Amino acid sequence: MTASSPSSLRQLPAEATIVICCGSGGVGKTTTAAALAVEGARQGRRACVVTIDPAKRLADALGLEALSNTPGRIGGEWPGGLYALMLDTKSTFDSLIERYATAPDQARAILDNRLYRNISGALSGTQEYMAMEKLYELSESGDFDLIVVDTPPTRNALDFLDAPRRLTRFLDNRIFRLLMMPTRAYLKAVSFATQTFLRTISKVVGGEVVADAVAFFQAFEGMEQGFRDRAAKVLQLLSSPDTSFVLVTSPRRDAVEEATFFAAKLHESGIAVDGLVVNRLHPRFGNAPVPEGMGALGDNLRDFRAIAEREEHHFEELAARIAPAPVARVPFLSDDVHDLDGLAEVASYVFA
Repeated sequence: MTASSPSSLRQLPAEATIVICCGSGGVGKTTTAAALAVEGARQGRRACVVTIDPAKRLADALGLEALSNTPGRIGGEWPGGLYALMLDTKSTFDSLIERYATAPDQARAILDNRLYRNISGALSGTQEYMAMEKLYELSESGDFDLIVVDTPPTRNALDFLDAPRRLTRFLDNRIFRLLMMPTRAYLKAVSFATQTFLRTISKVVGGEVVADAVAFFQAFEGMEQGFRDRAAKVLQLLSSPDTSFVLVTSPRRDAVEEATFFAAKLHESGIAVDGLVVNRLHPRFGNAPVPEGMGALGDNLRDFRAIAEREEHHFEELAARIAPAPVARVPFLSDDVHDLDGLAEVASYVFA
């Protein structure tokens, strides 16, 4: 780590209304996101933490049985407010269809379509895009002045950031446009070619599947521009100076390599890392010379110091890459974090 890098995040930036926590799996990212939201509430802000990870780690960290797709208030002794939710991809997609449909019948035709029911919760990339929609929805609601997002593991999180662009590319895709053609009667010649194409596809995947697909895209007509406009607004939100990116890692070499990969991808997109949180560090137990005659205890102390030094070396290059962004160190804790007291302890190190 560079000597000029601060050793904690100090405080949540007053201008940051969205904090996106990124990193590989198993590094304490969900716990960090929840701790940031707790700190926001402690600072007097209306904070909402969102997870798009279907695992229940966020609920566990908050000491709750479960979370829903809408913000639920969490009681605590702070001047602000704390809320949490877990993304339900299908419910969010359903709400989006109802919002952009030109009439209730159009929305019902899509929601009842078998293809839509199959893809709305399982299609690759759908979860990431719906997470962007939920983030935008919360931002536009005006109910919160801090939204903390717990993203999936690193490479999926890159999908999360690219989701608005991928939706636009899908809407401009030739196959999508081809499937829309049968609804446009003035394109007789193209429609004939499309029917030929669909008959060919039917022989491979079955006529029923193709019929569902055509019905879905026919019902979708007229809604494309709304999705495009929304995707553009989400991209603006991600690149806004009000949005901060916090990278979370552990000192393990593989986790640091993943974090370095993600930092590089953010840089390529013109996005700066605003903070680094390194979880589960071994303590150094001071820097004073180990007295002679301590036997096994002295050997253990030397071993811990060697491990701590090695861990510092692992993320030294990453800290230099994101400088002057601050680096916060969180040590191994005596117990797993499963309640608000545990989150407060994590926050005490992050904001030392």
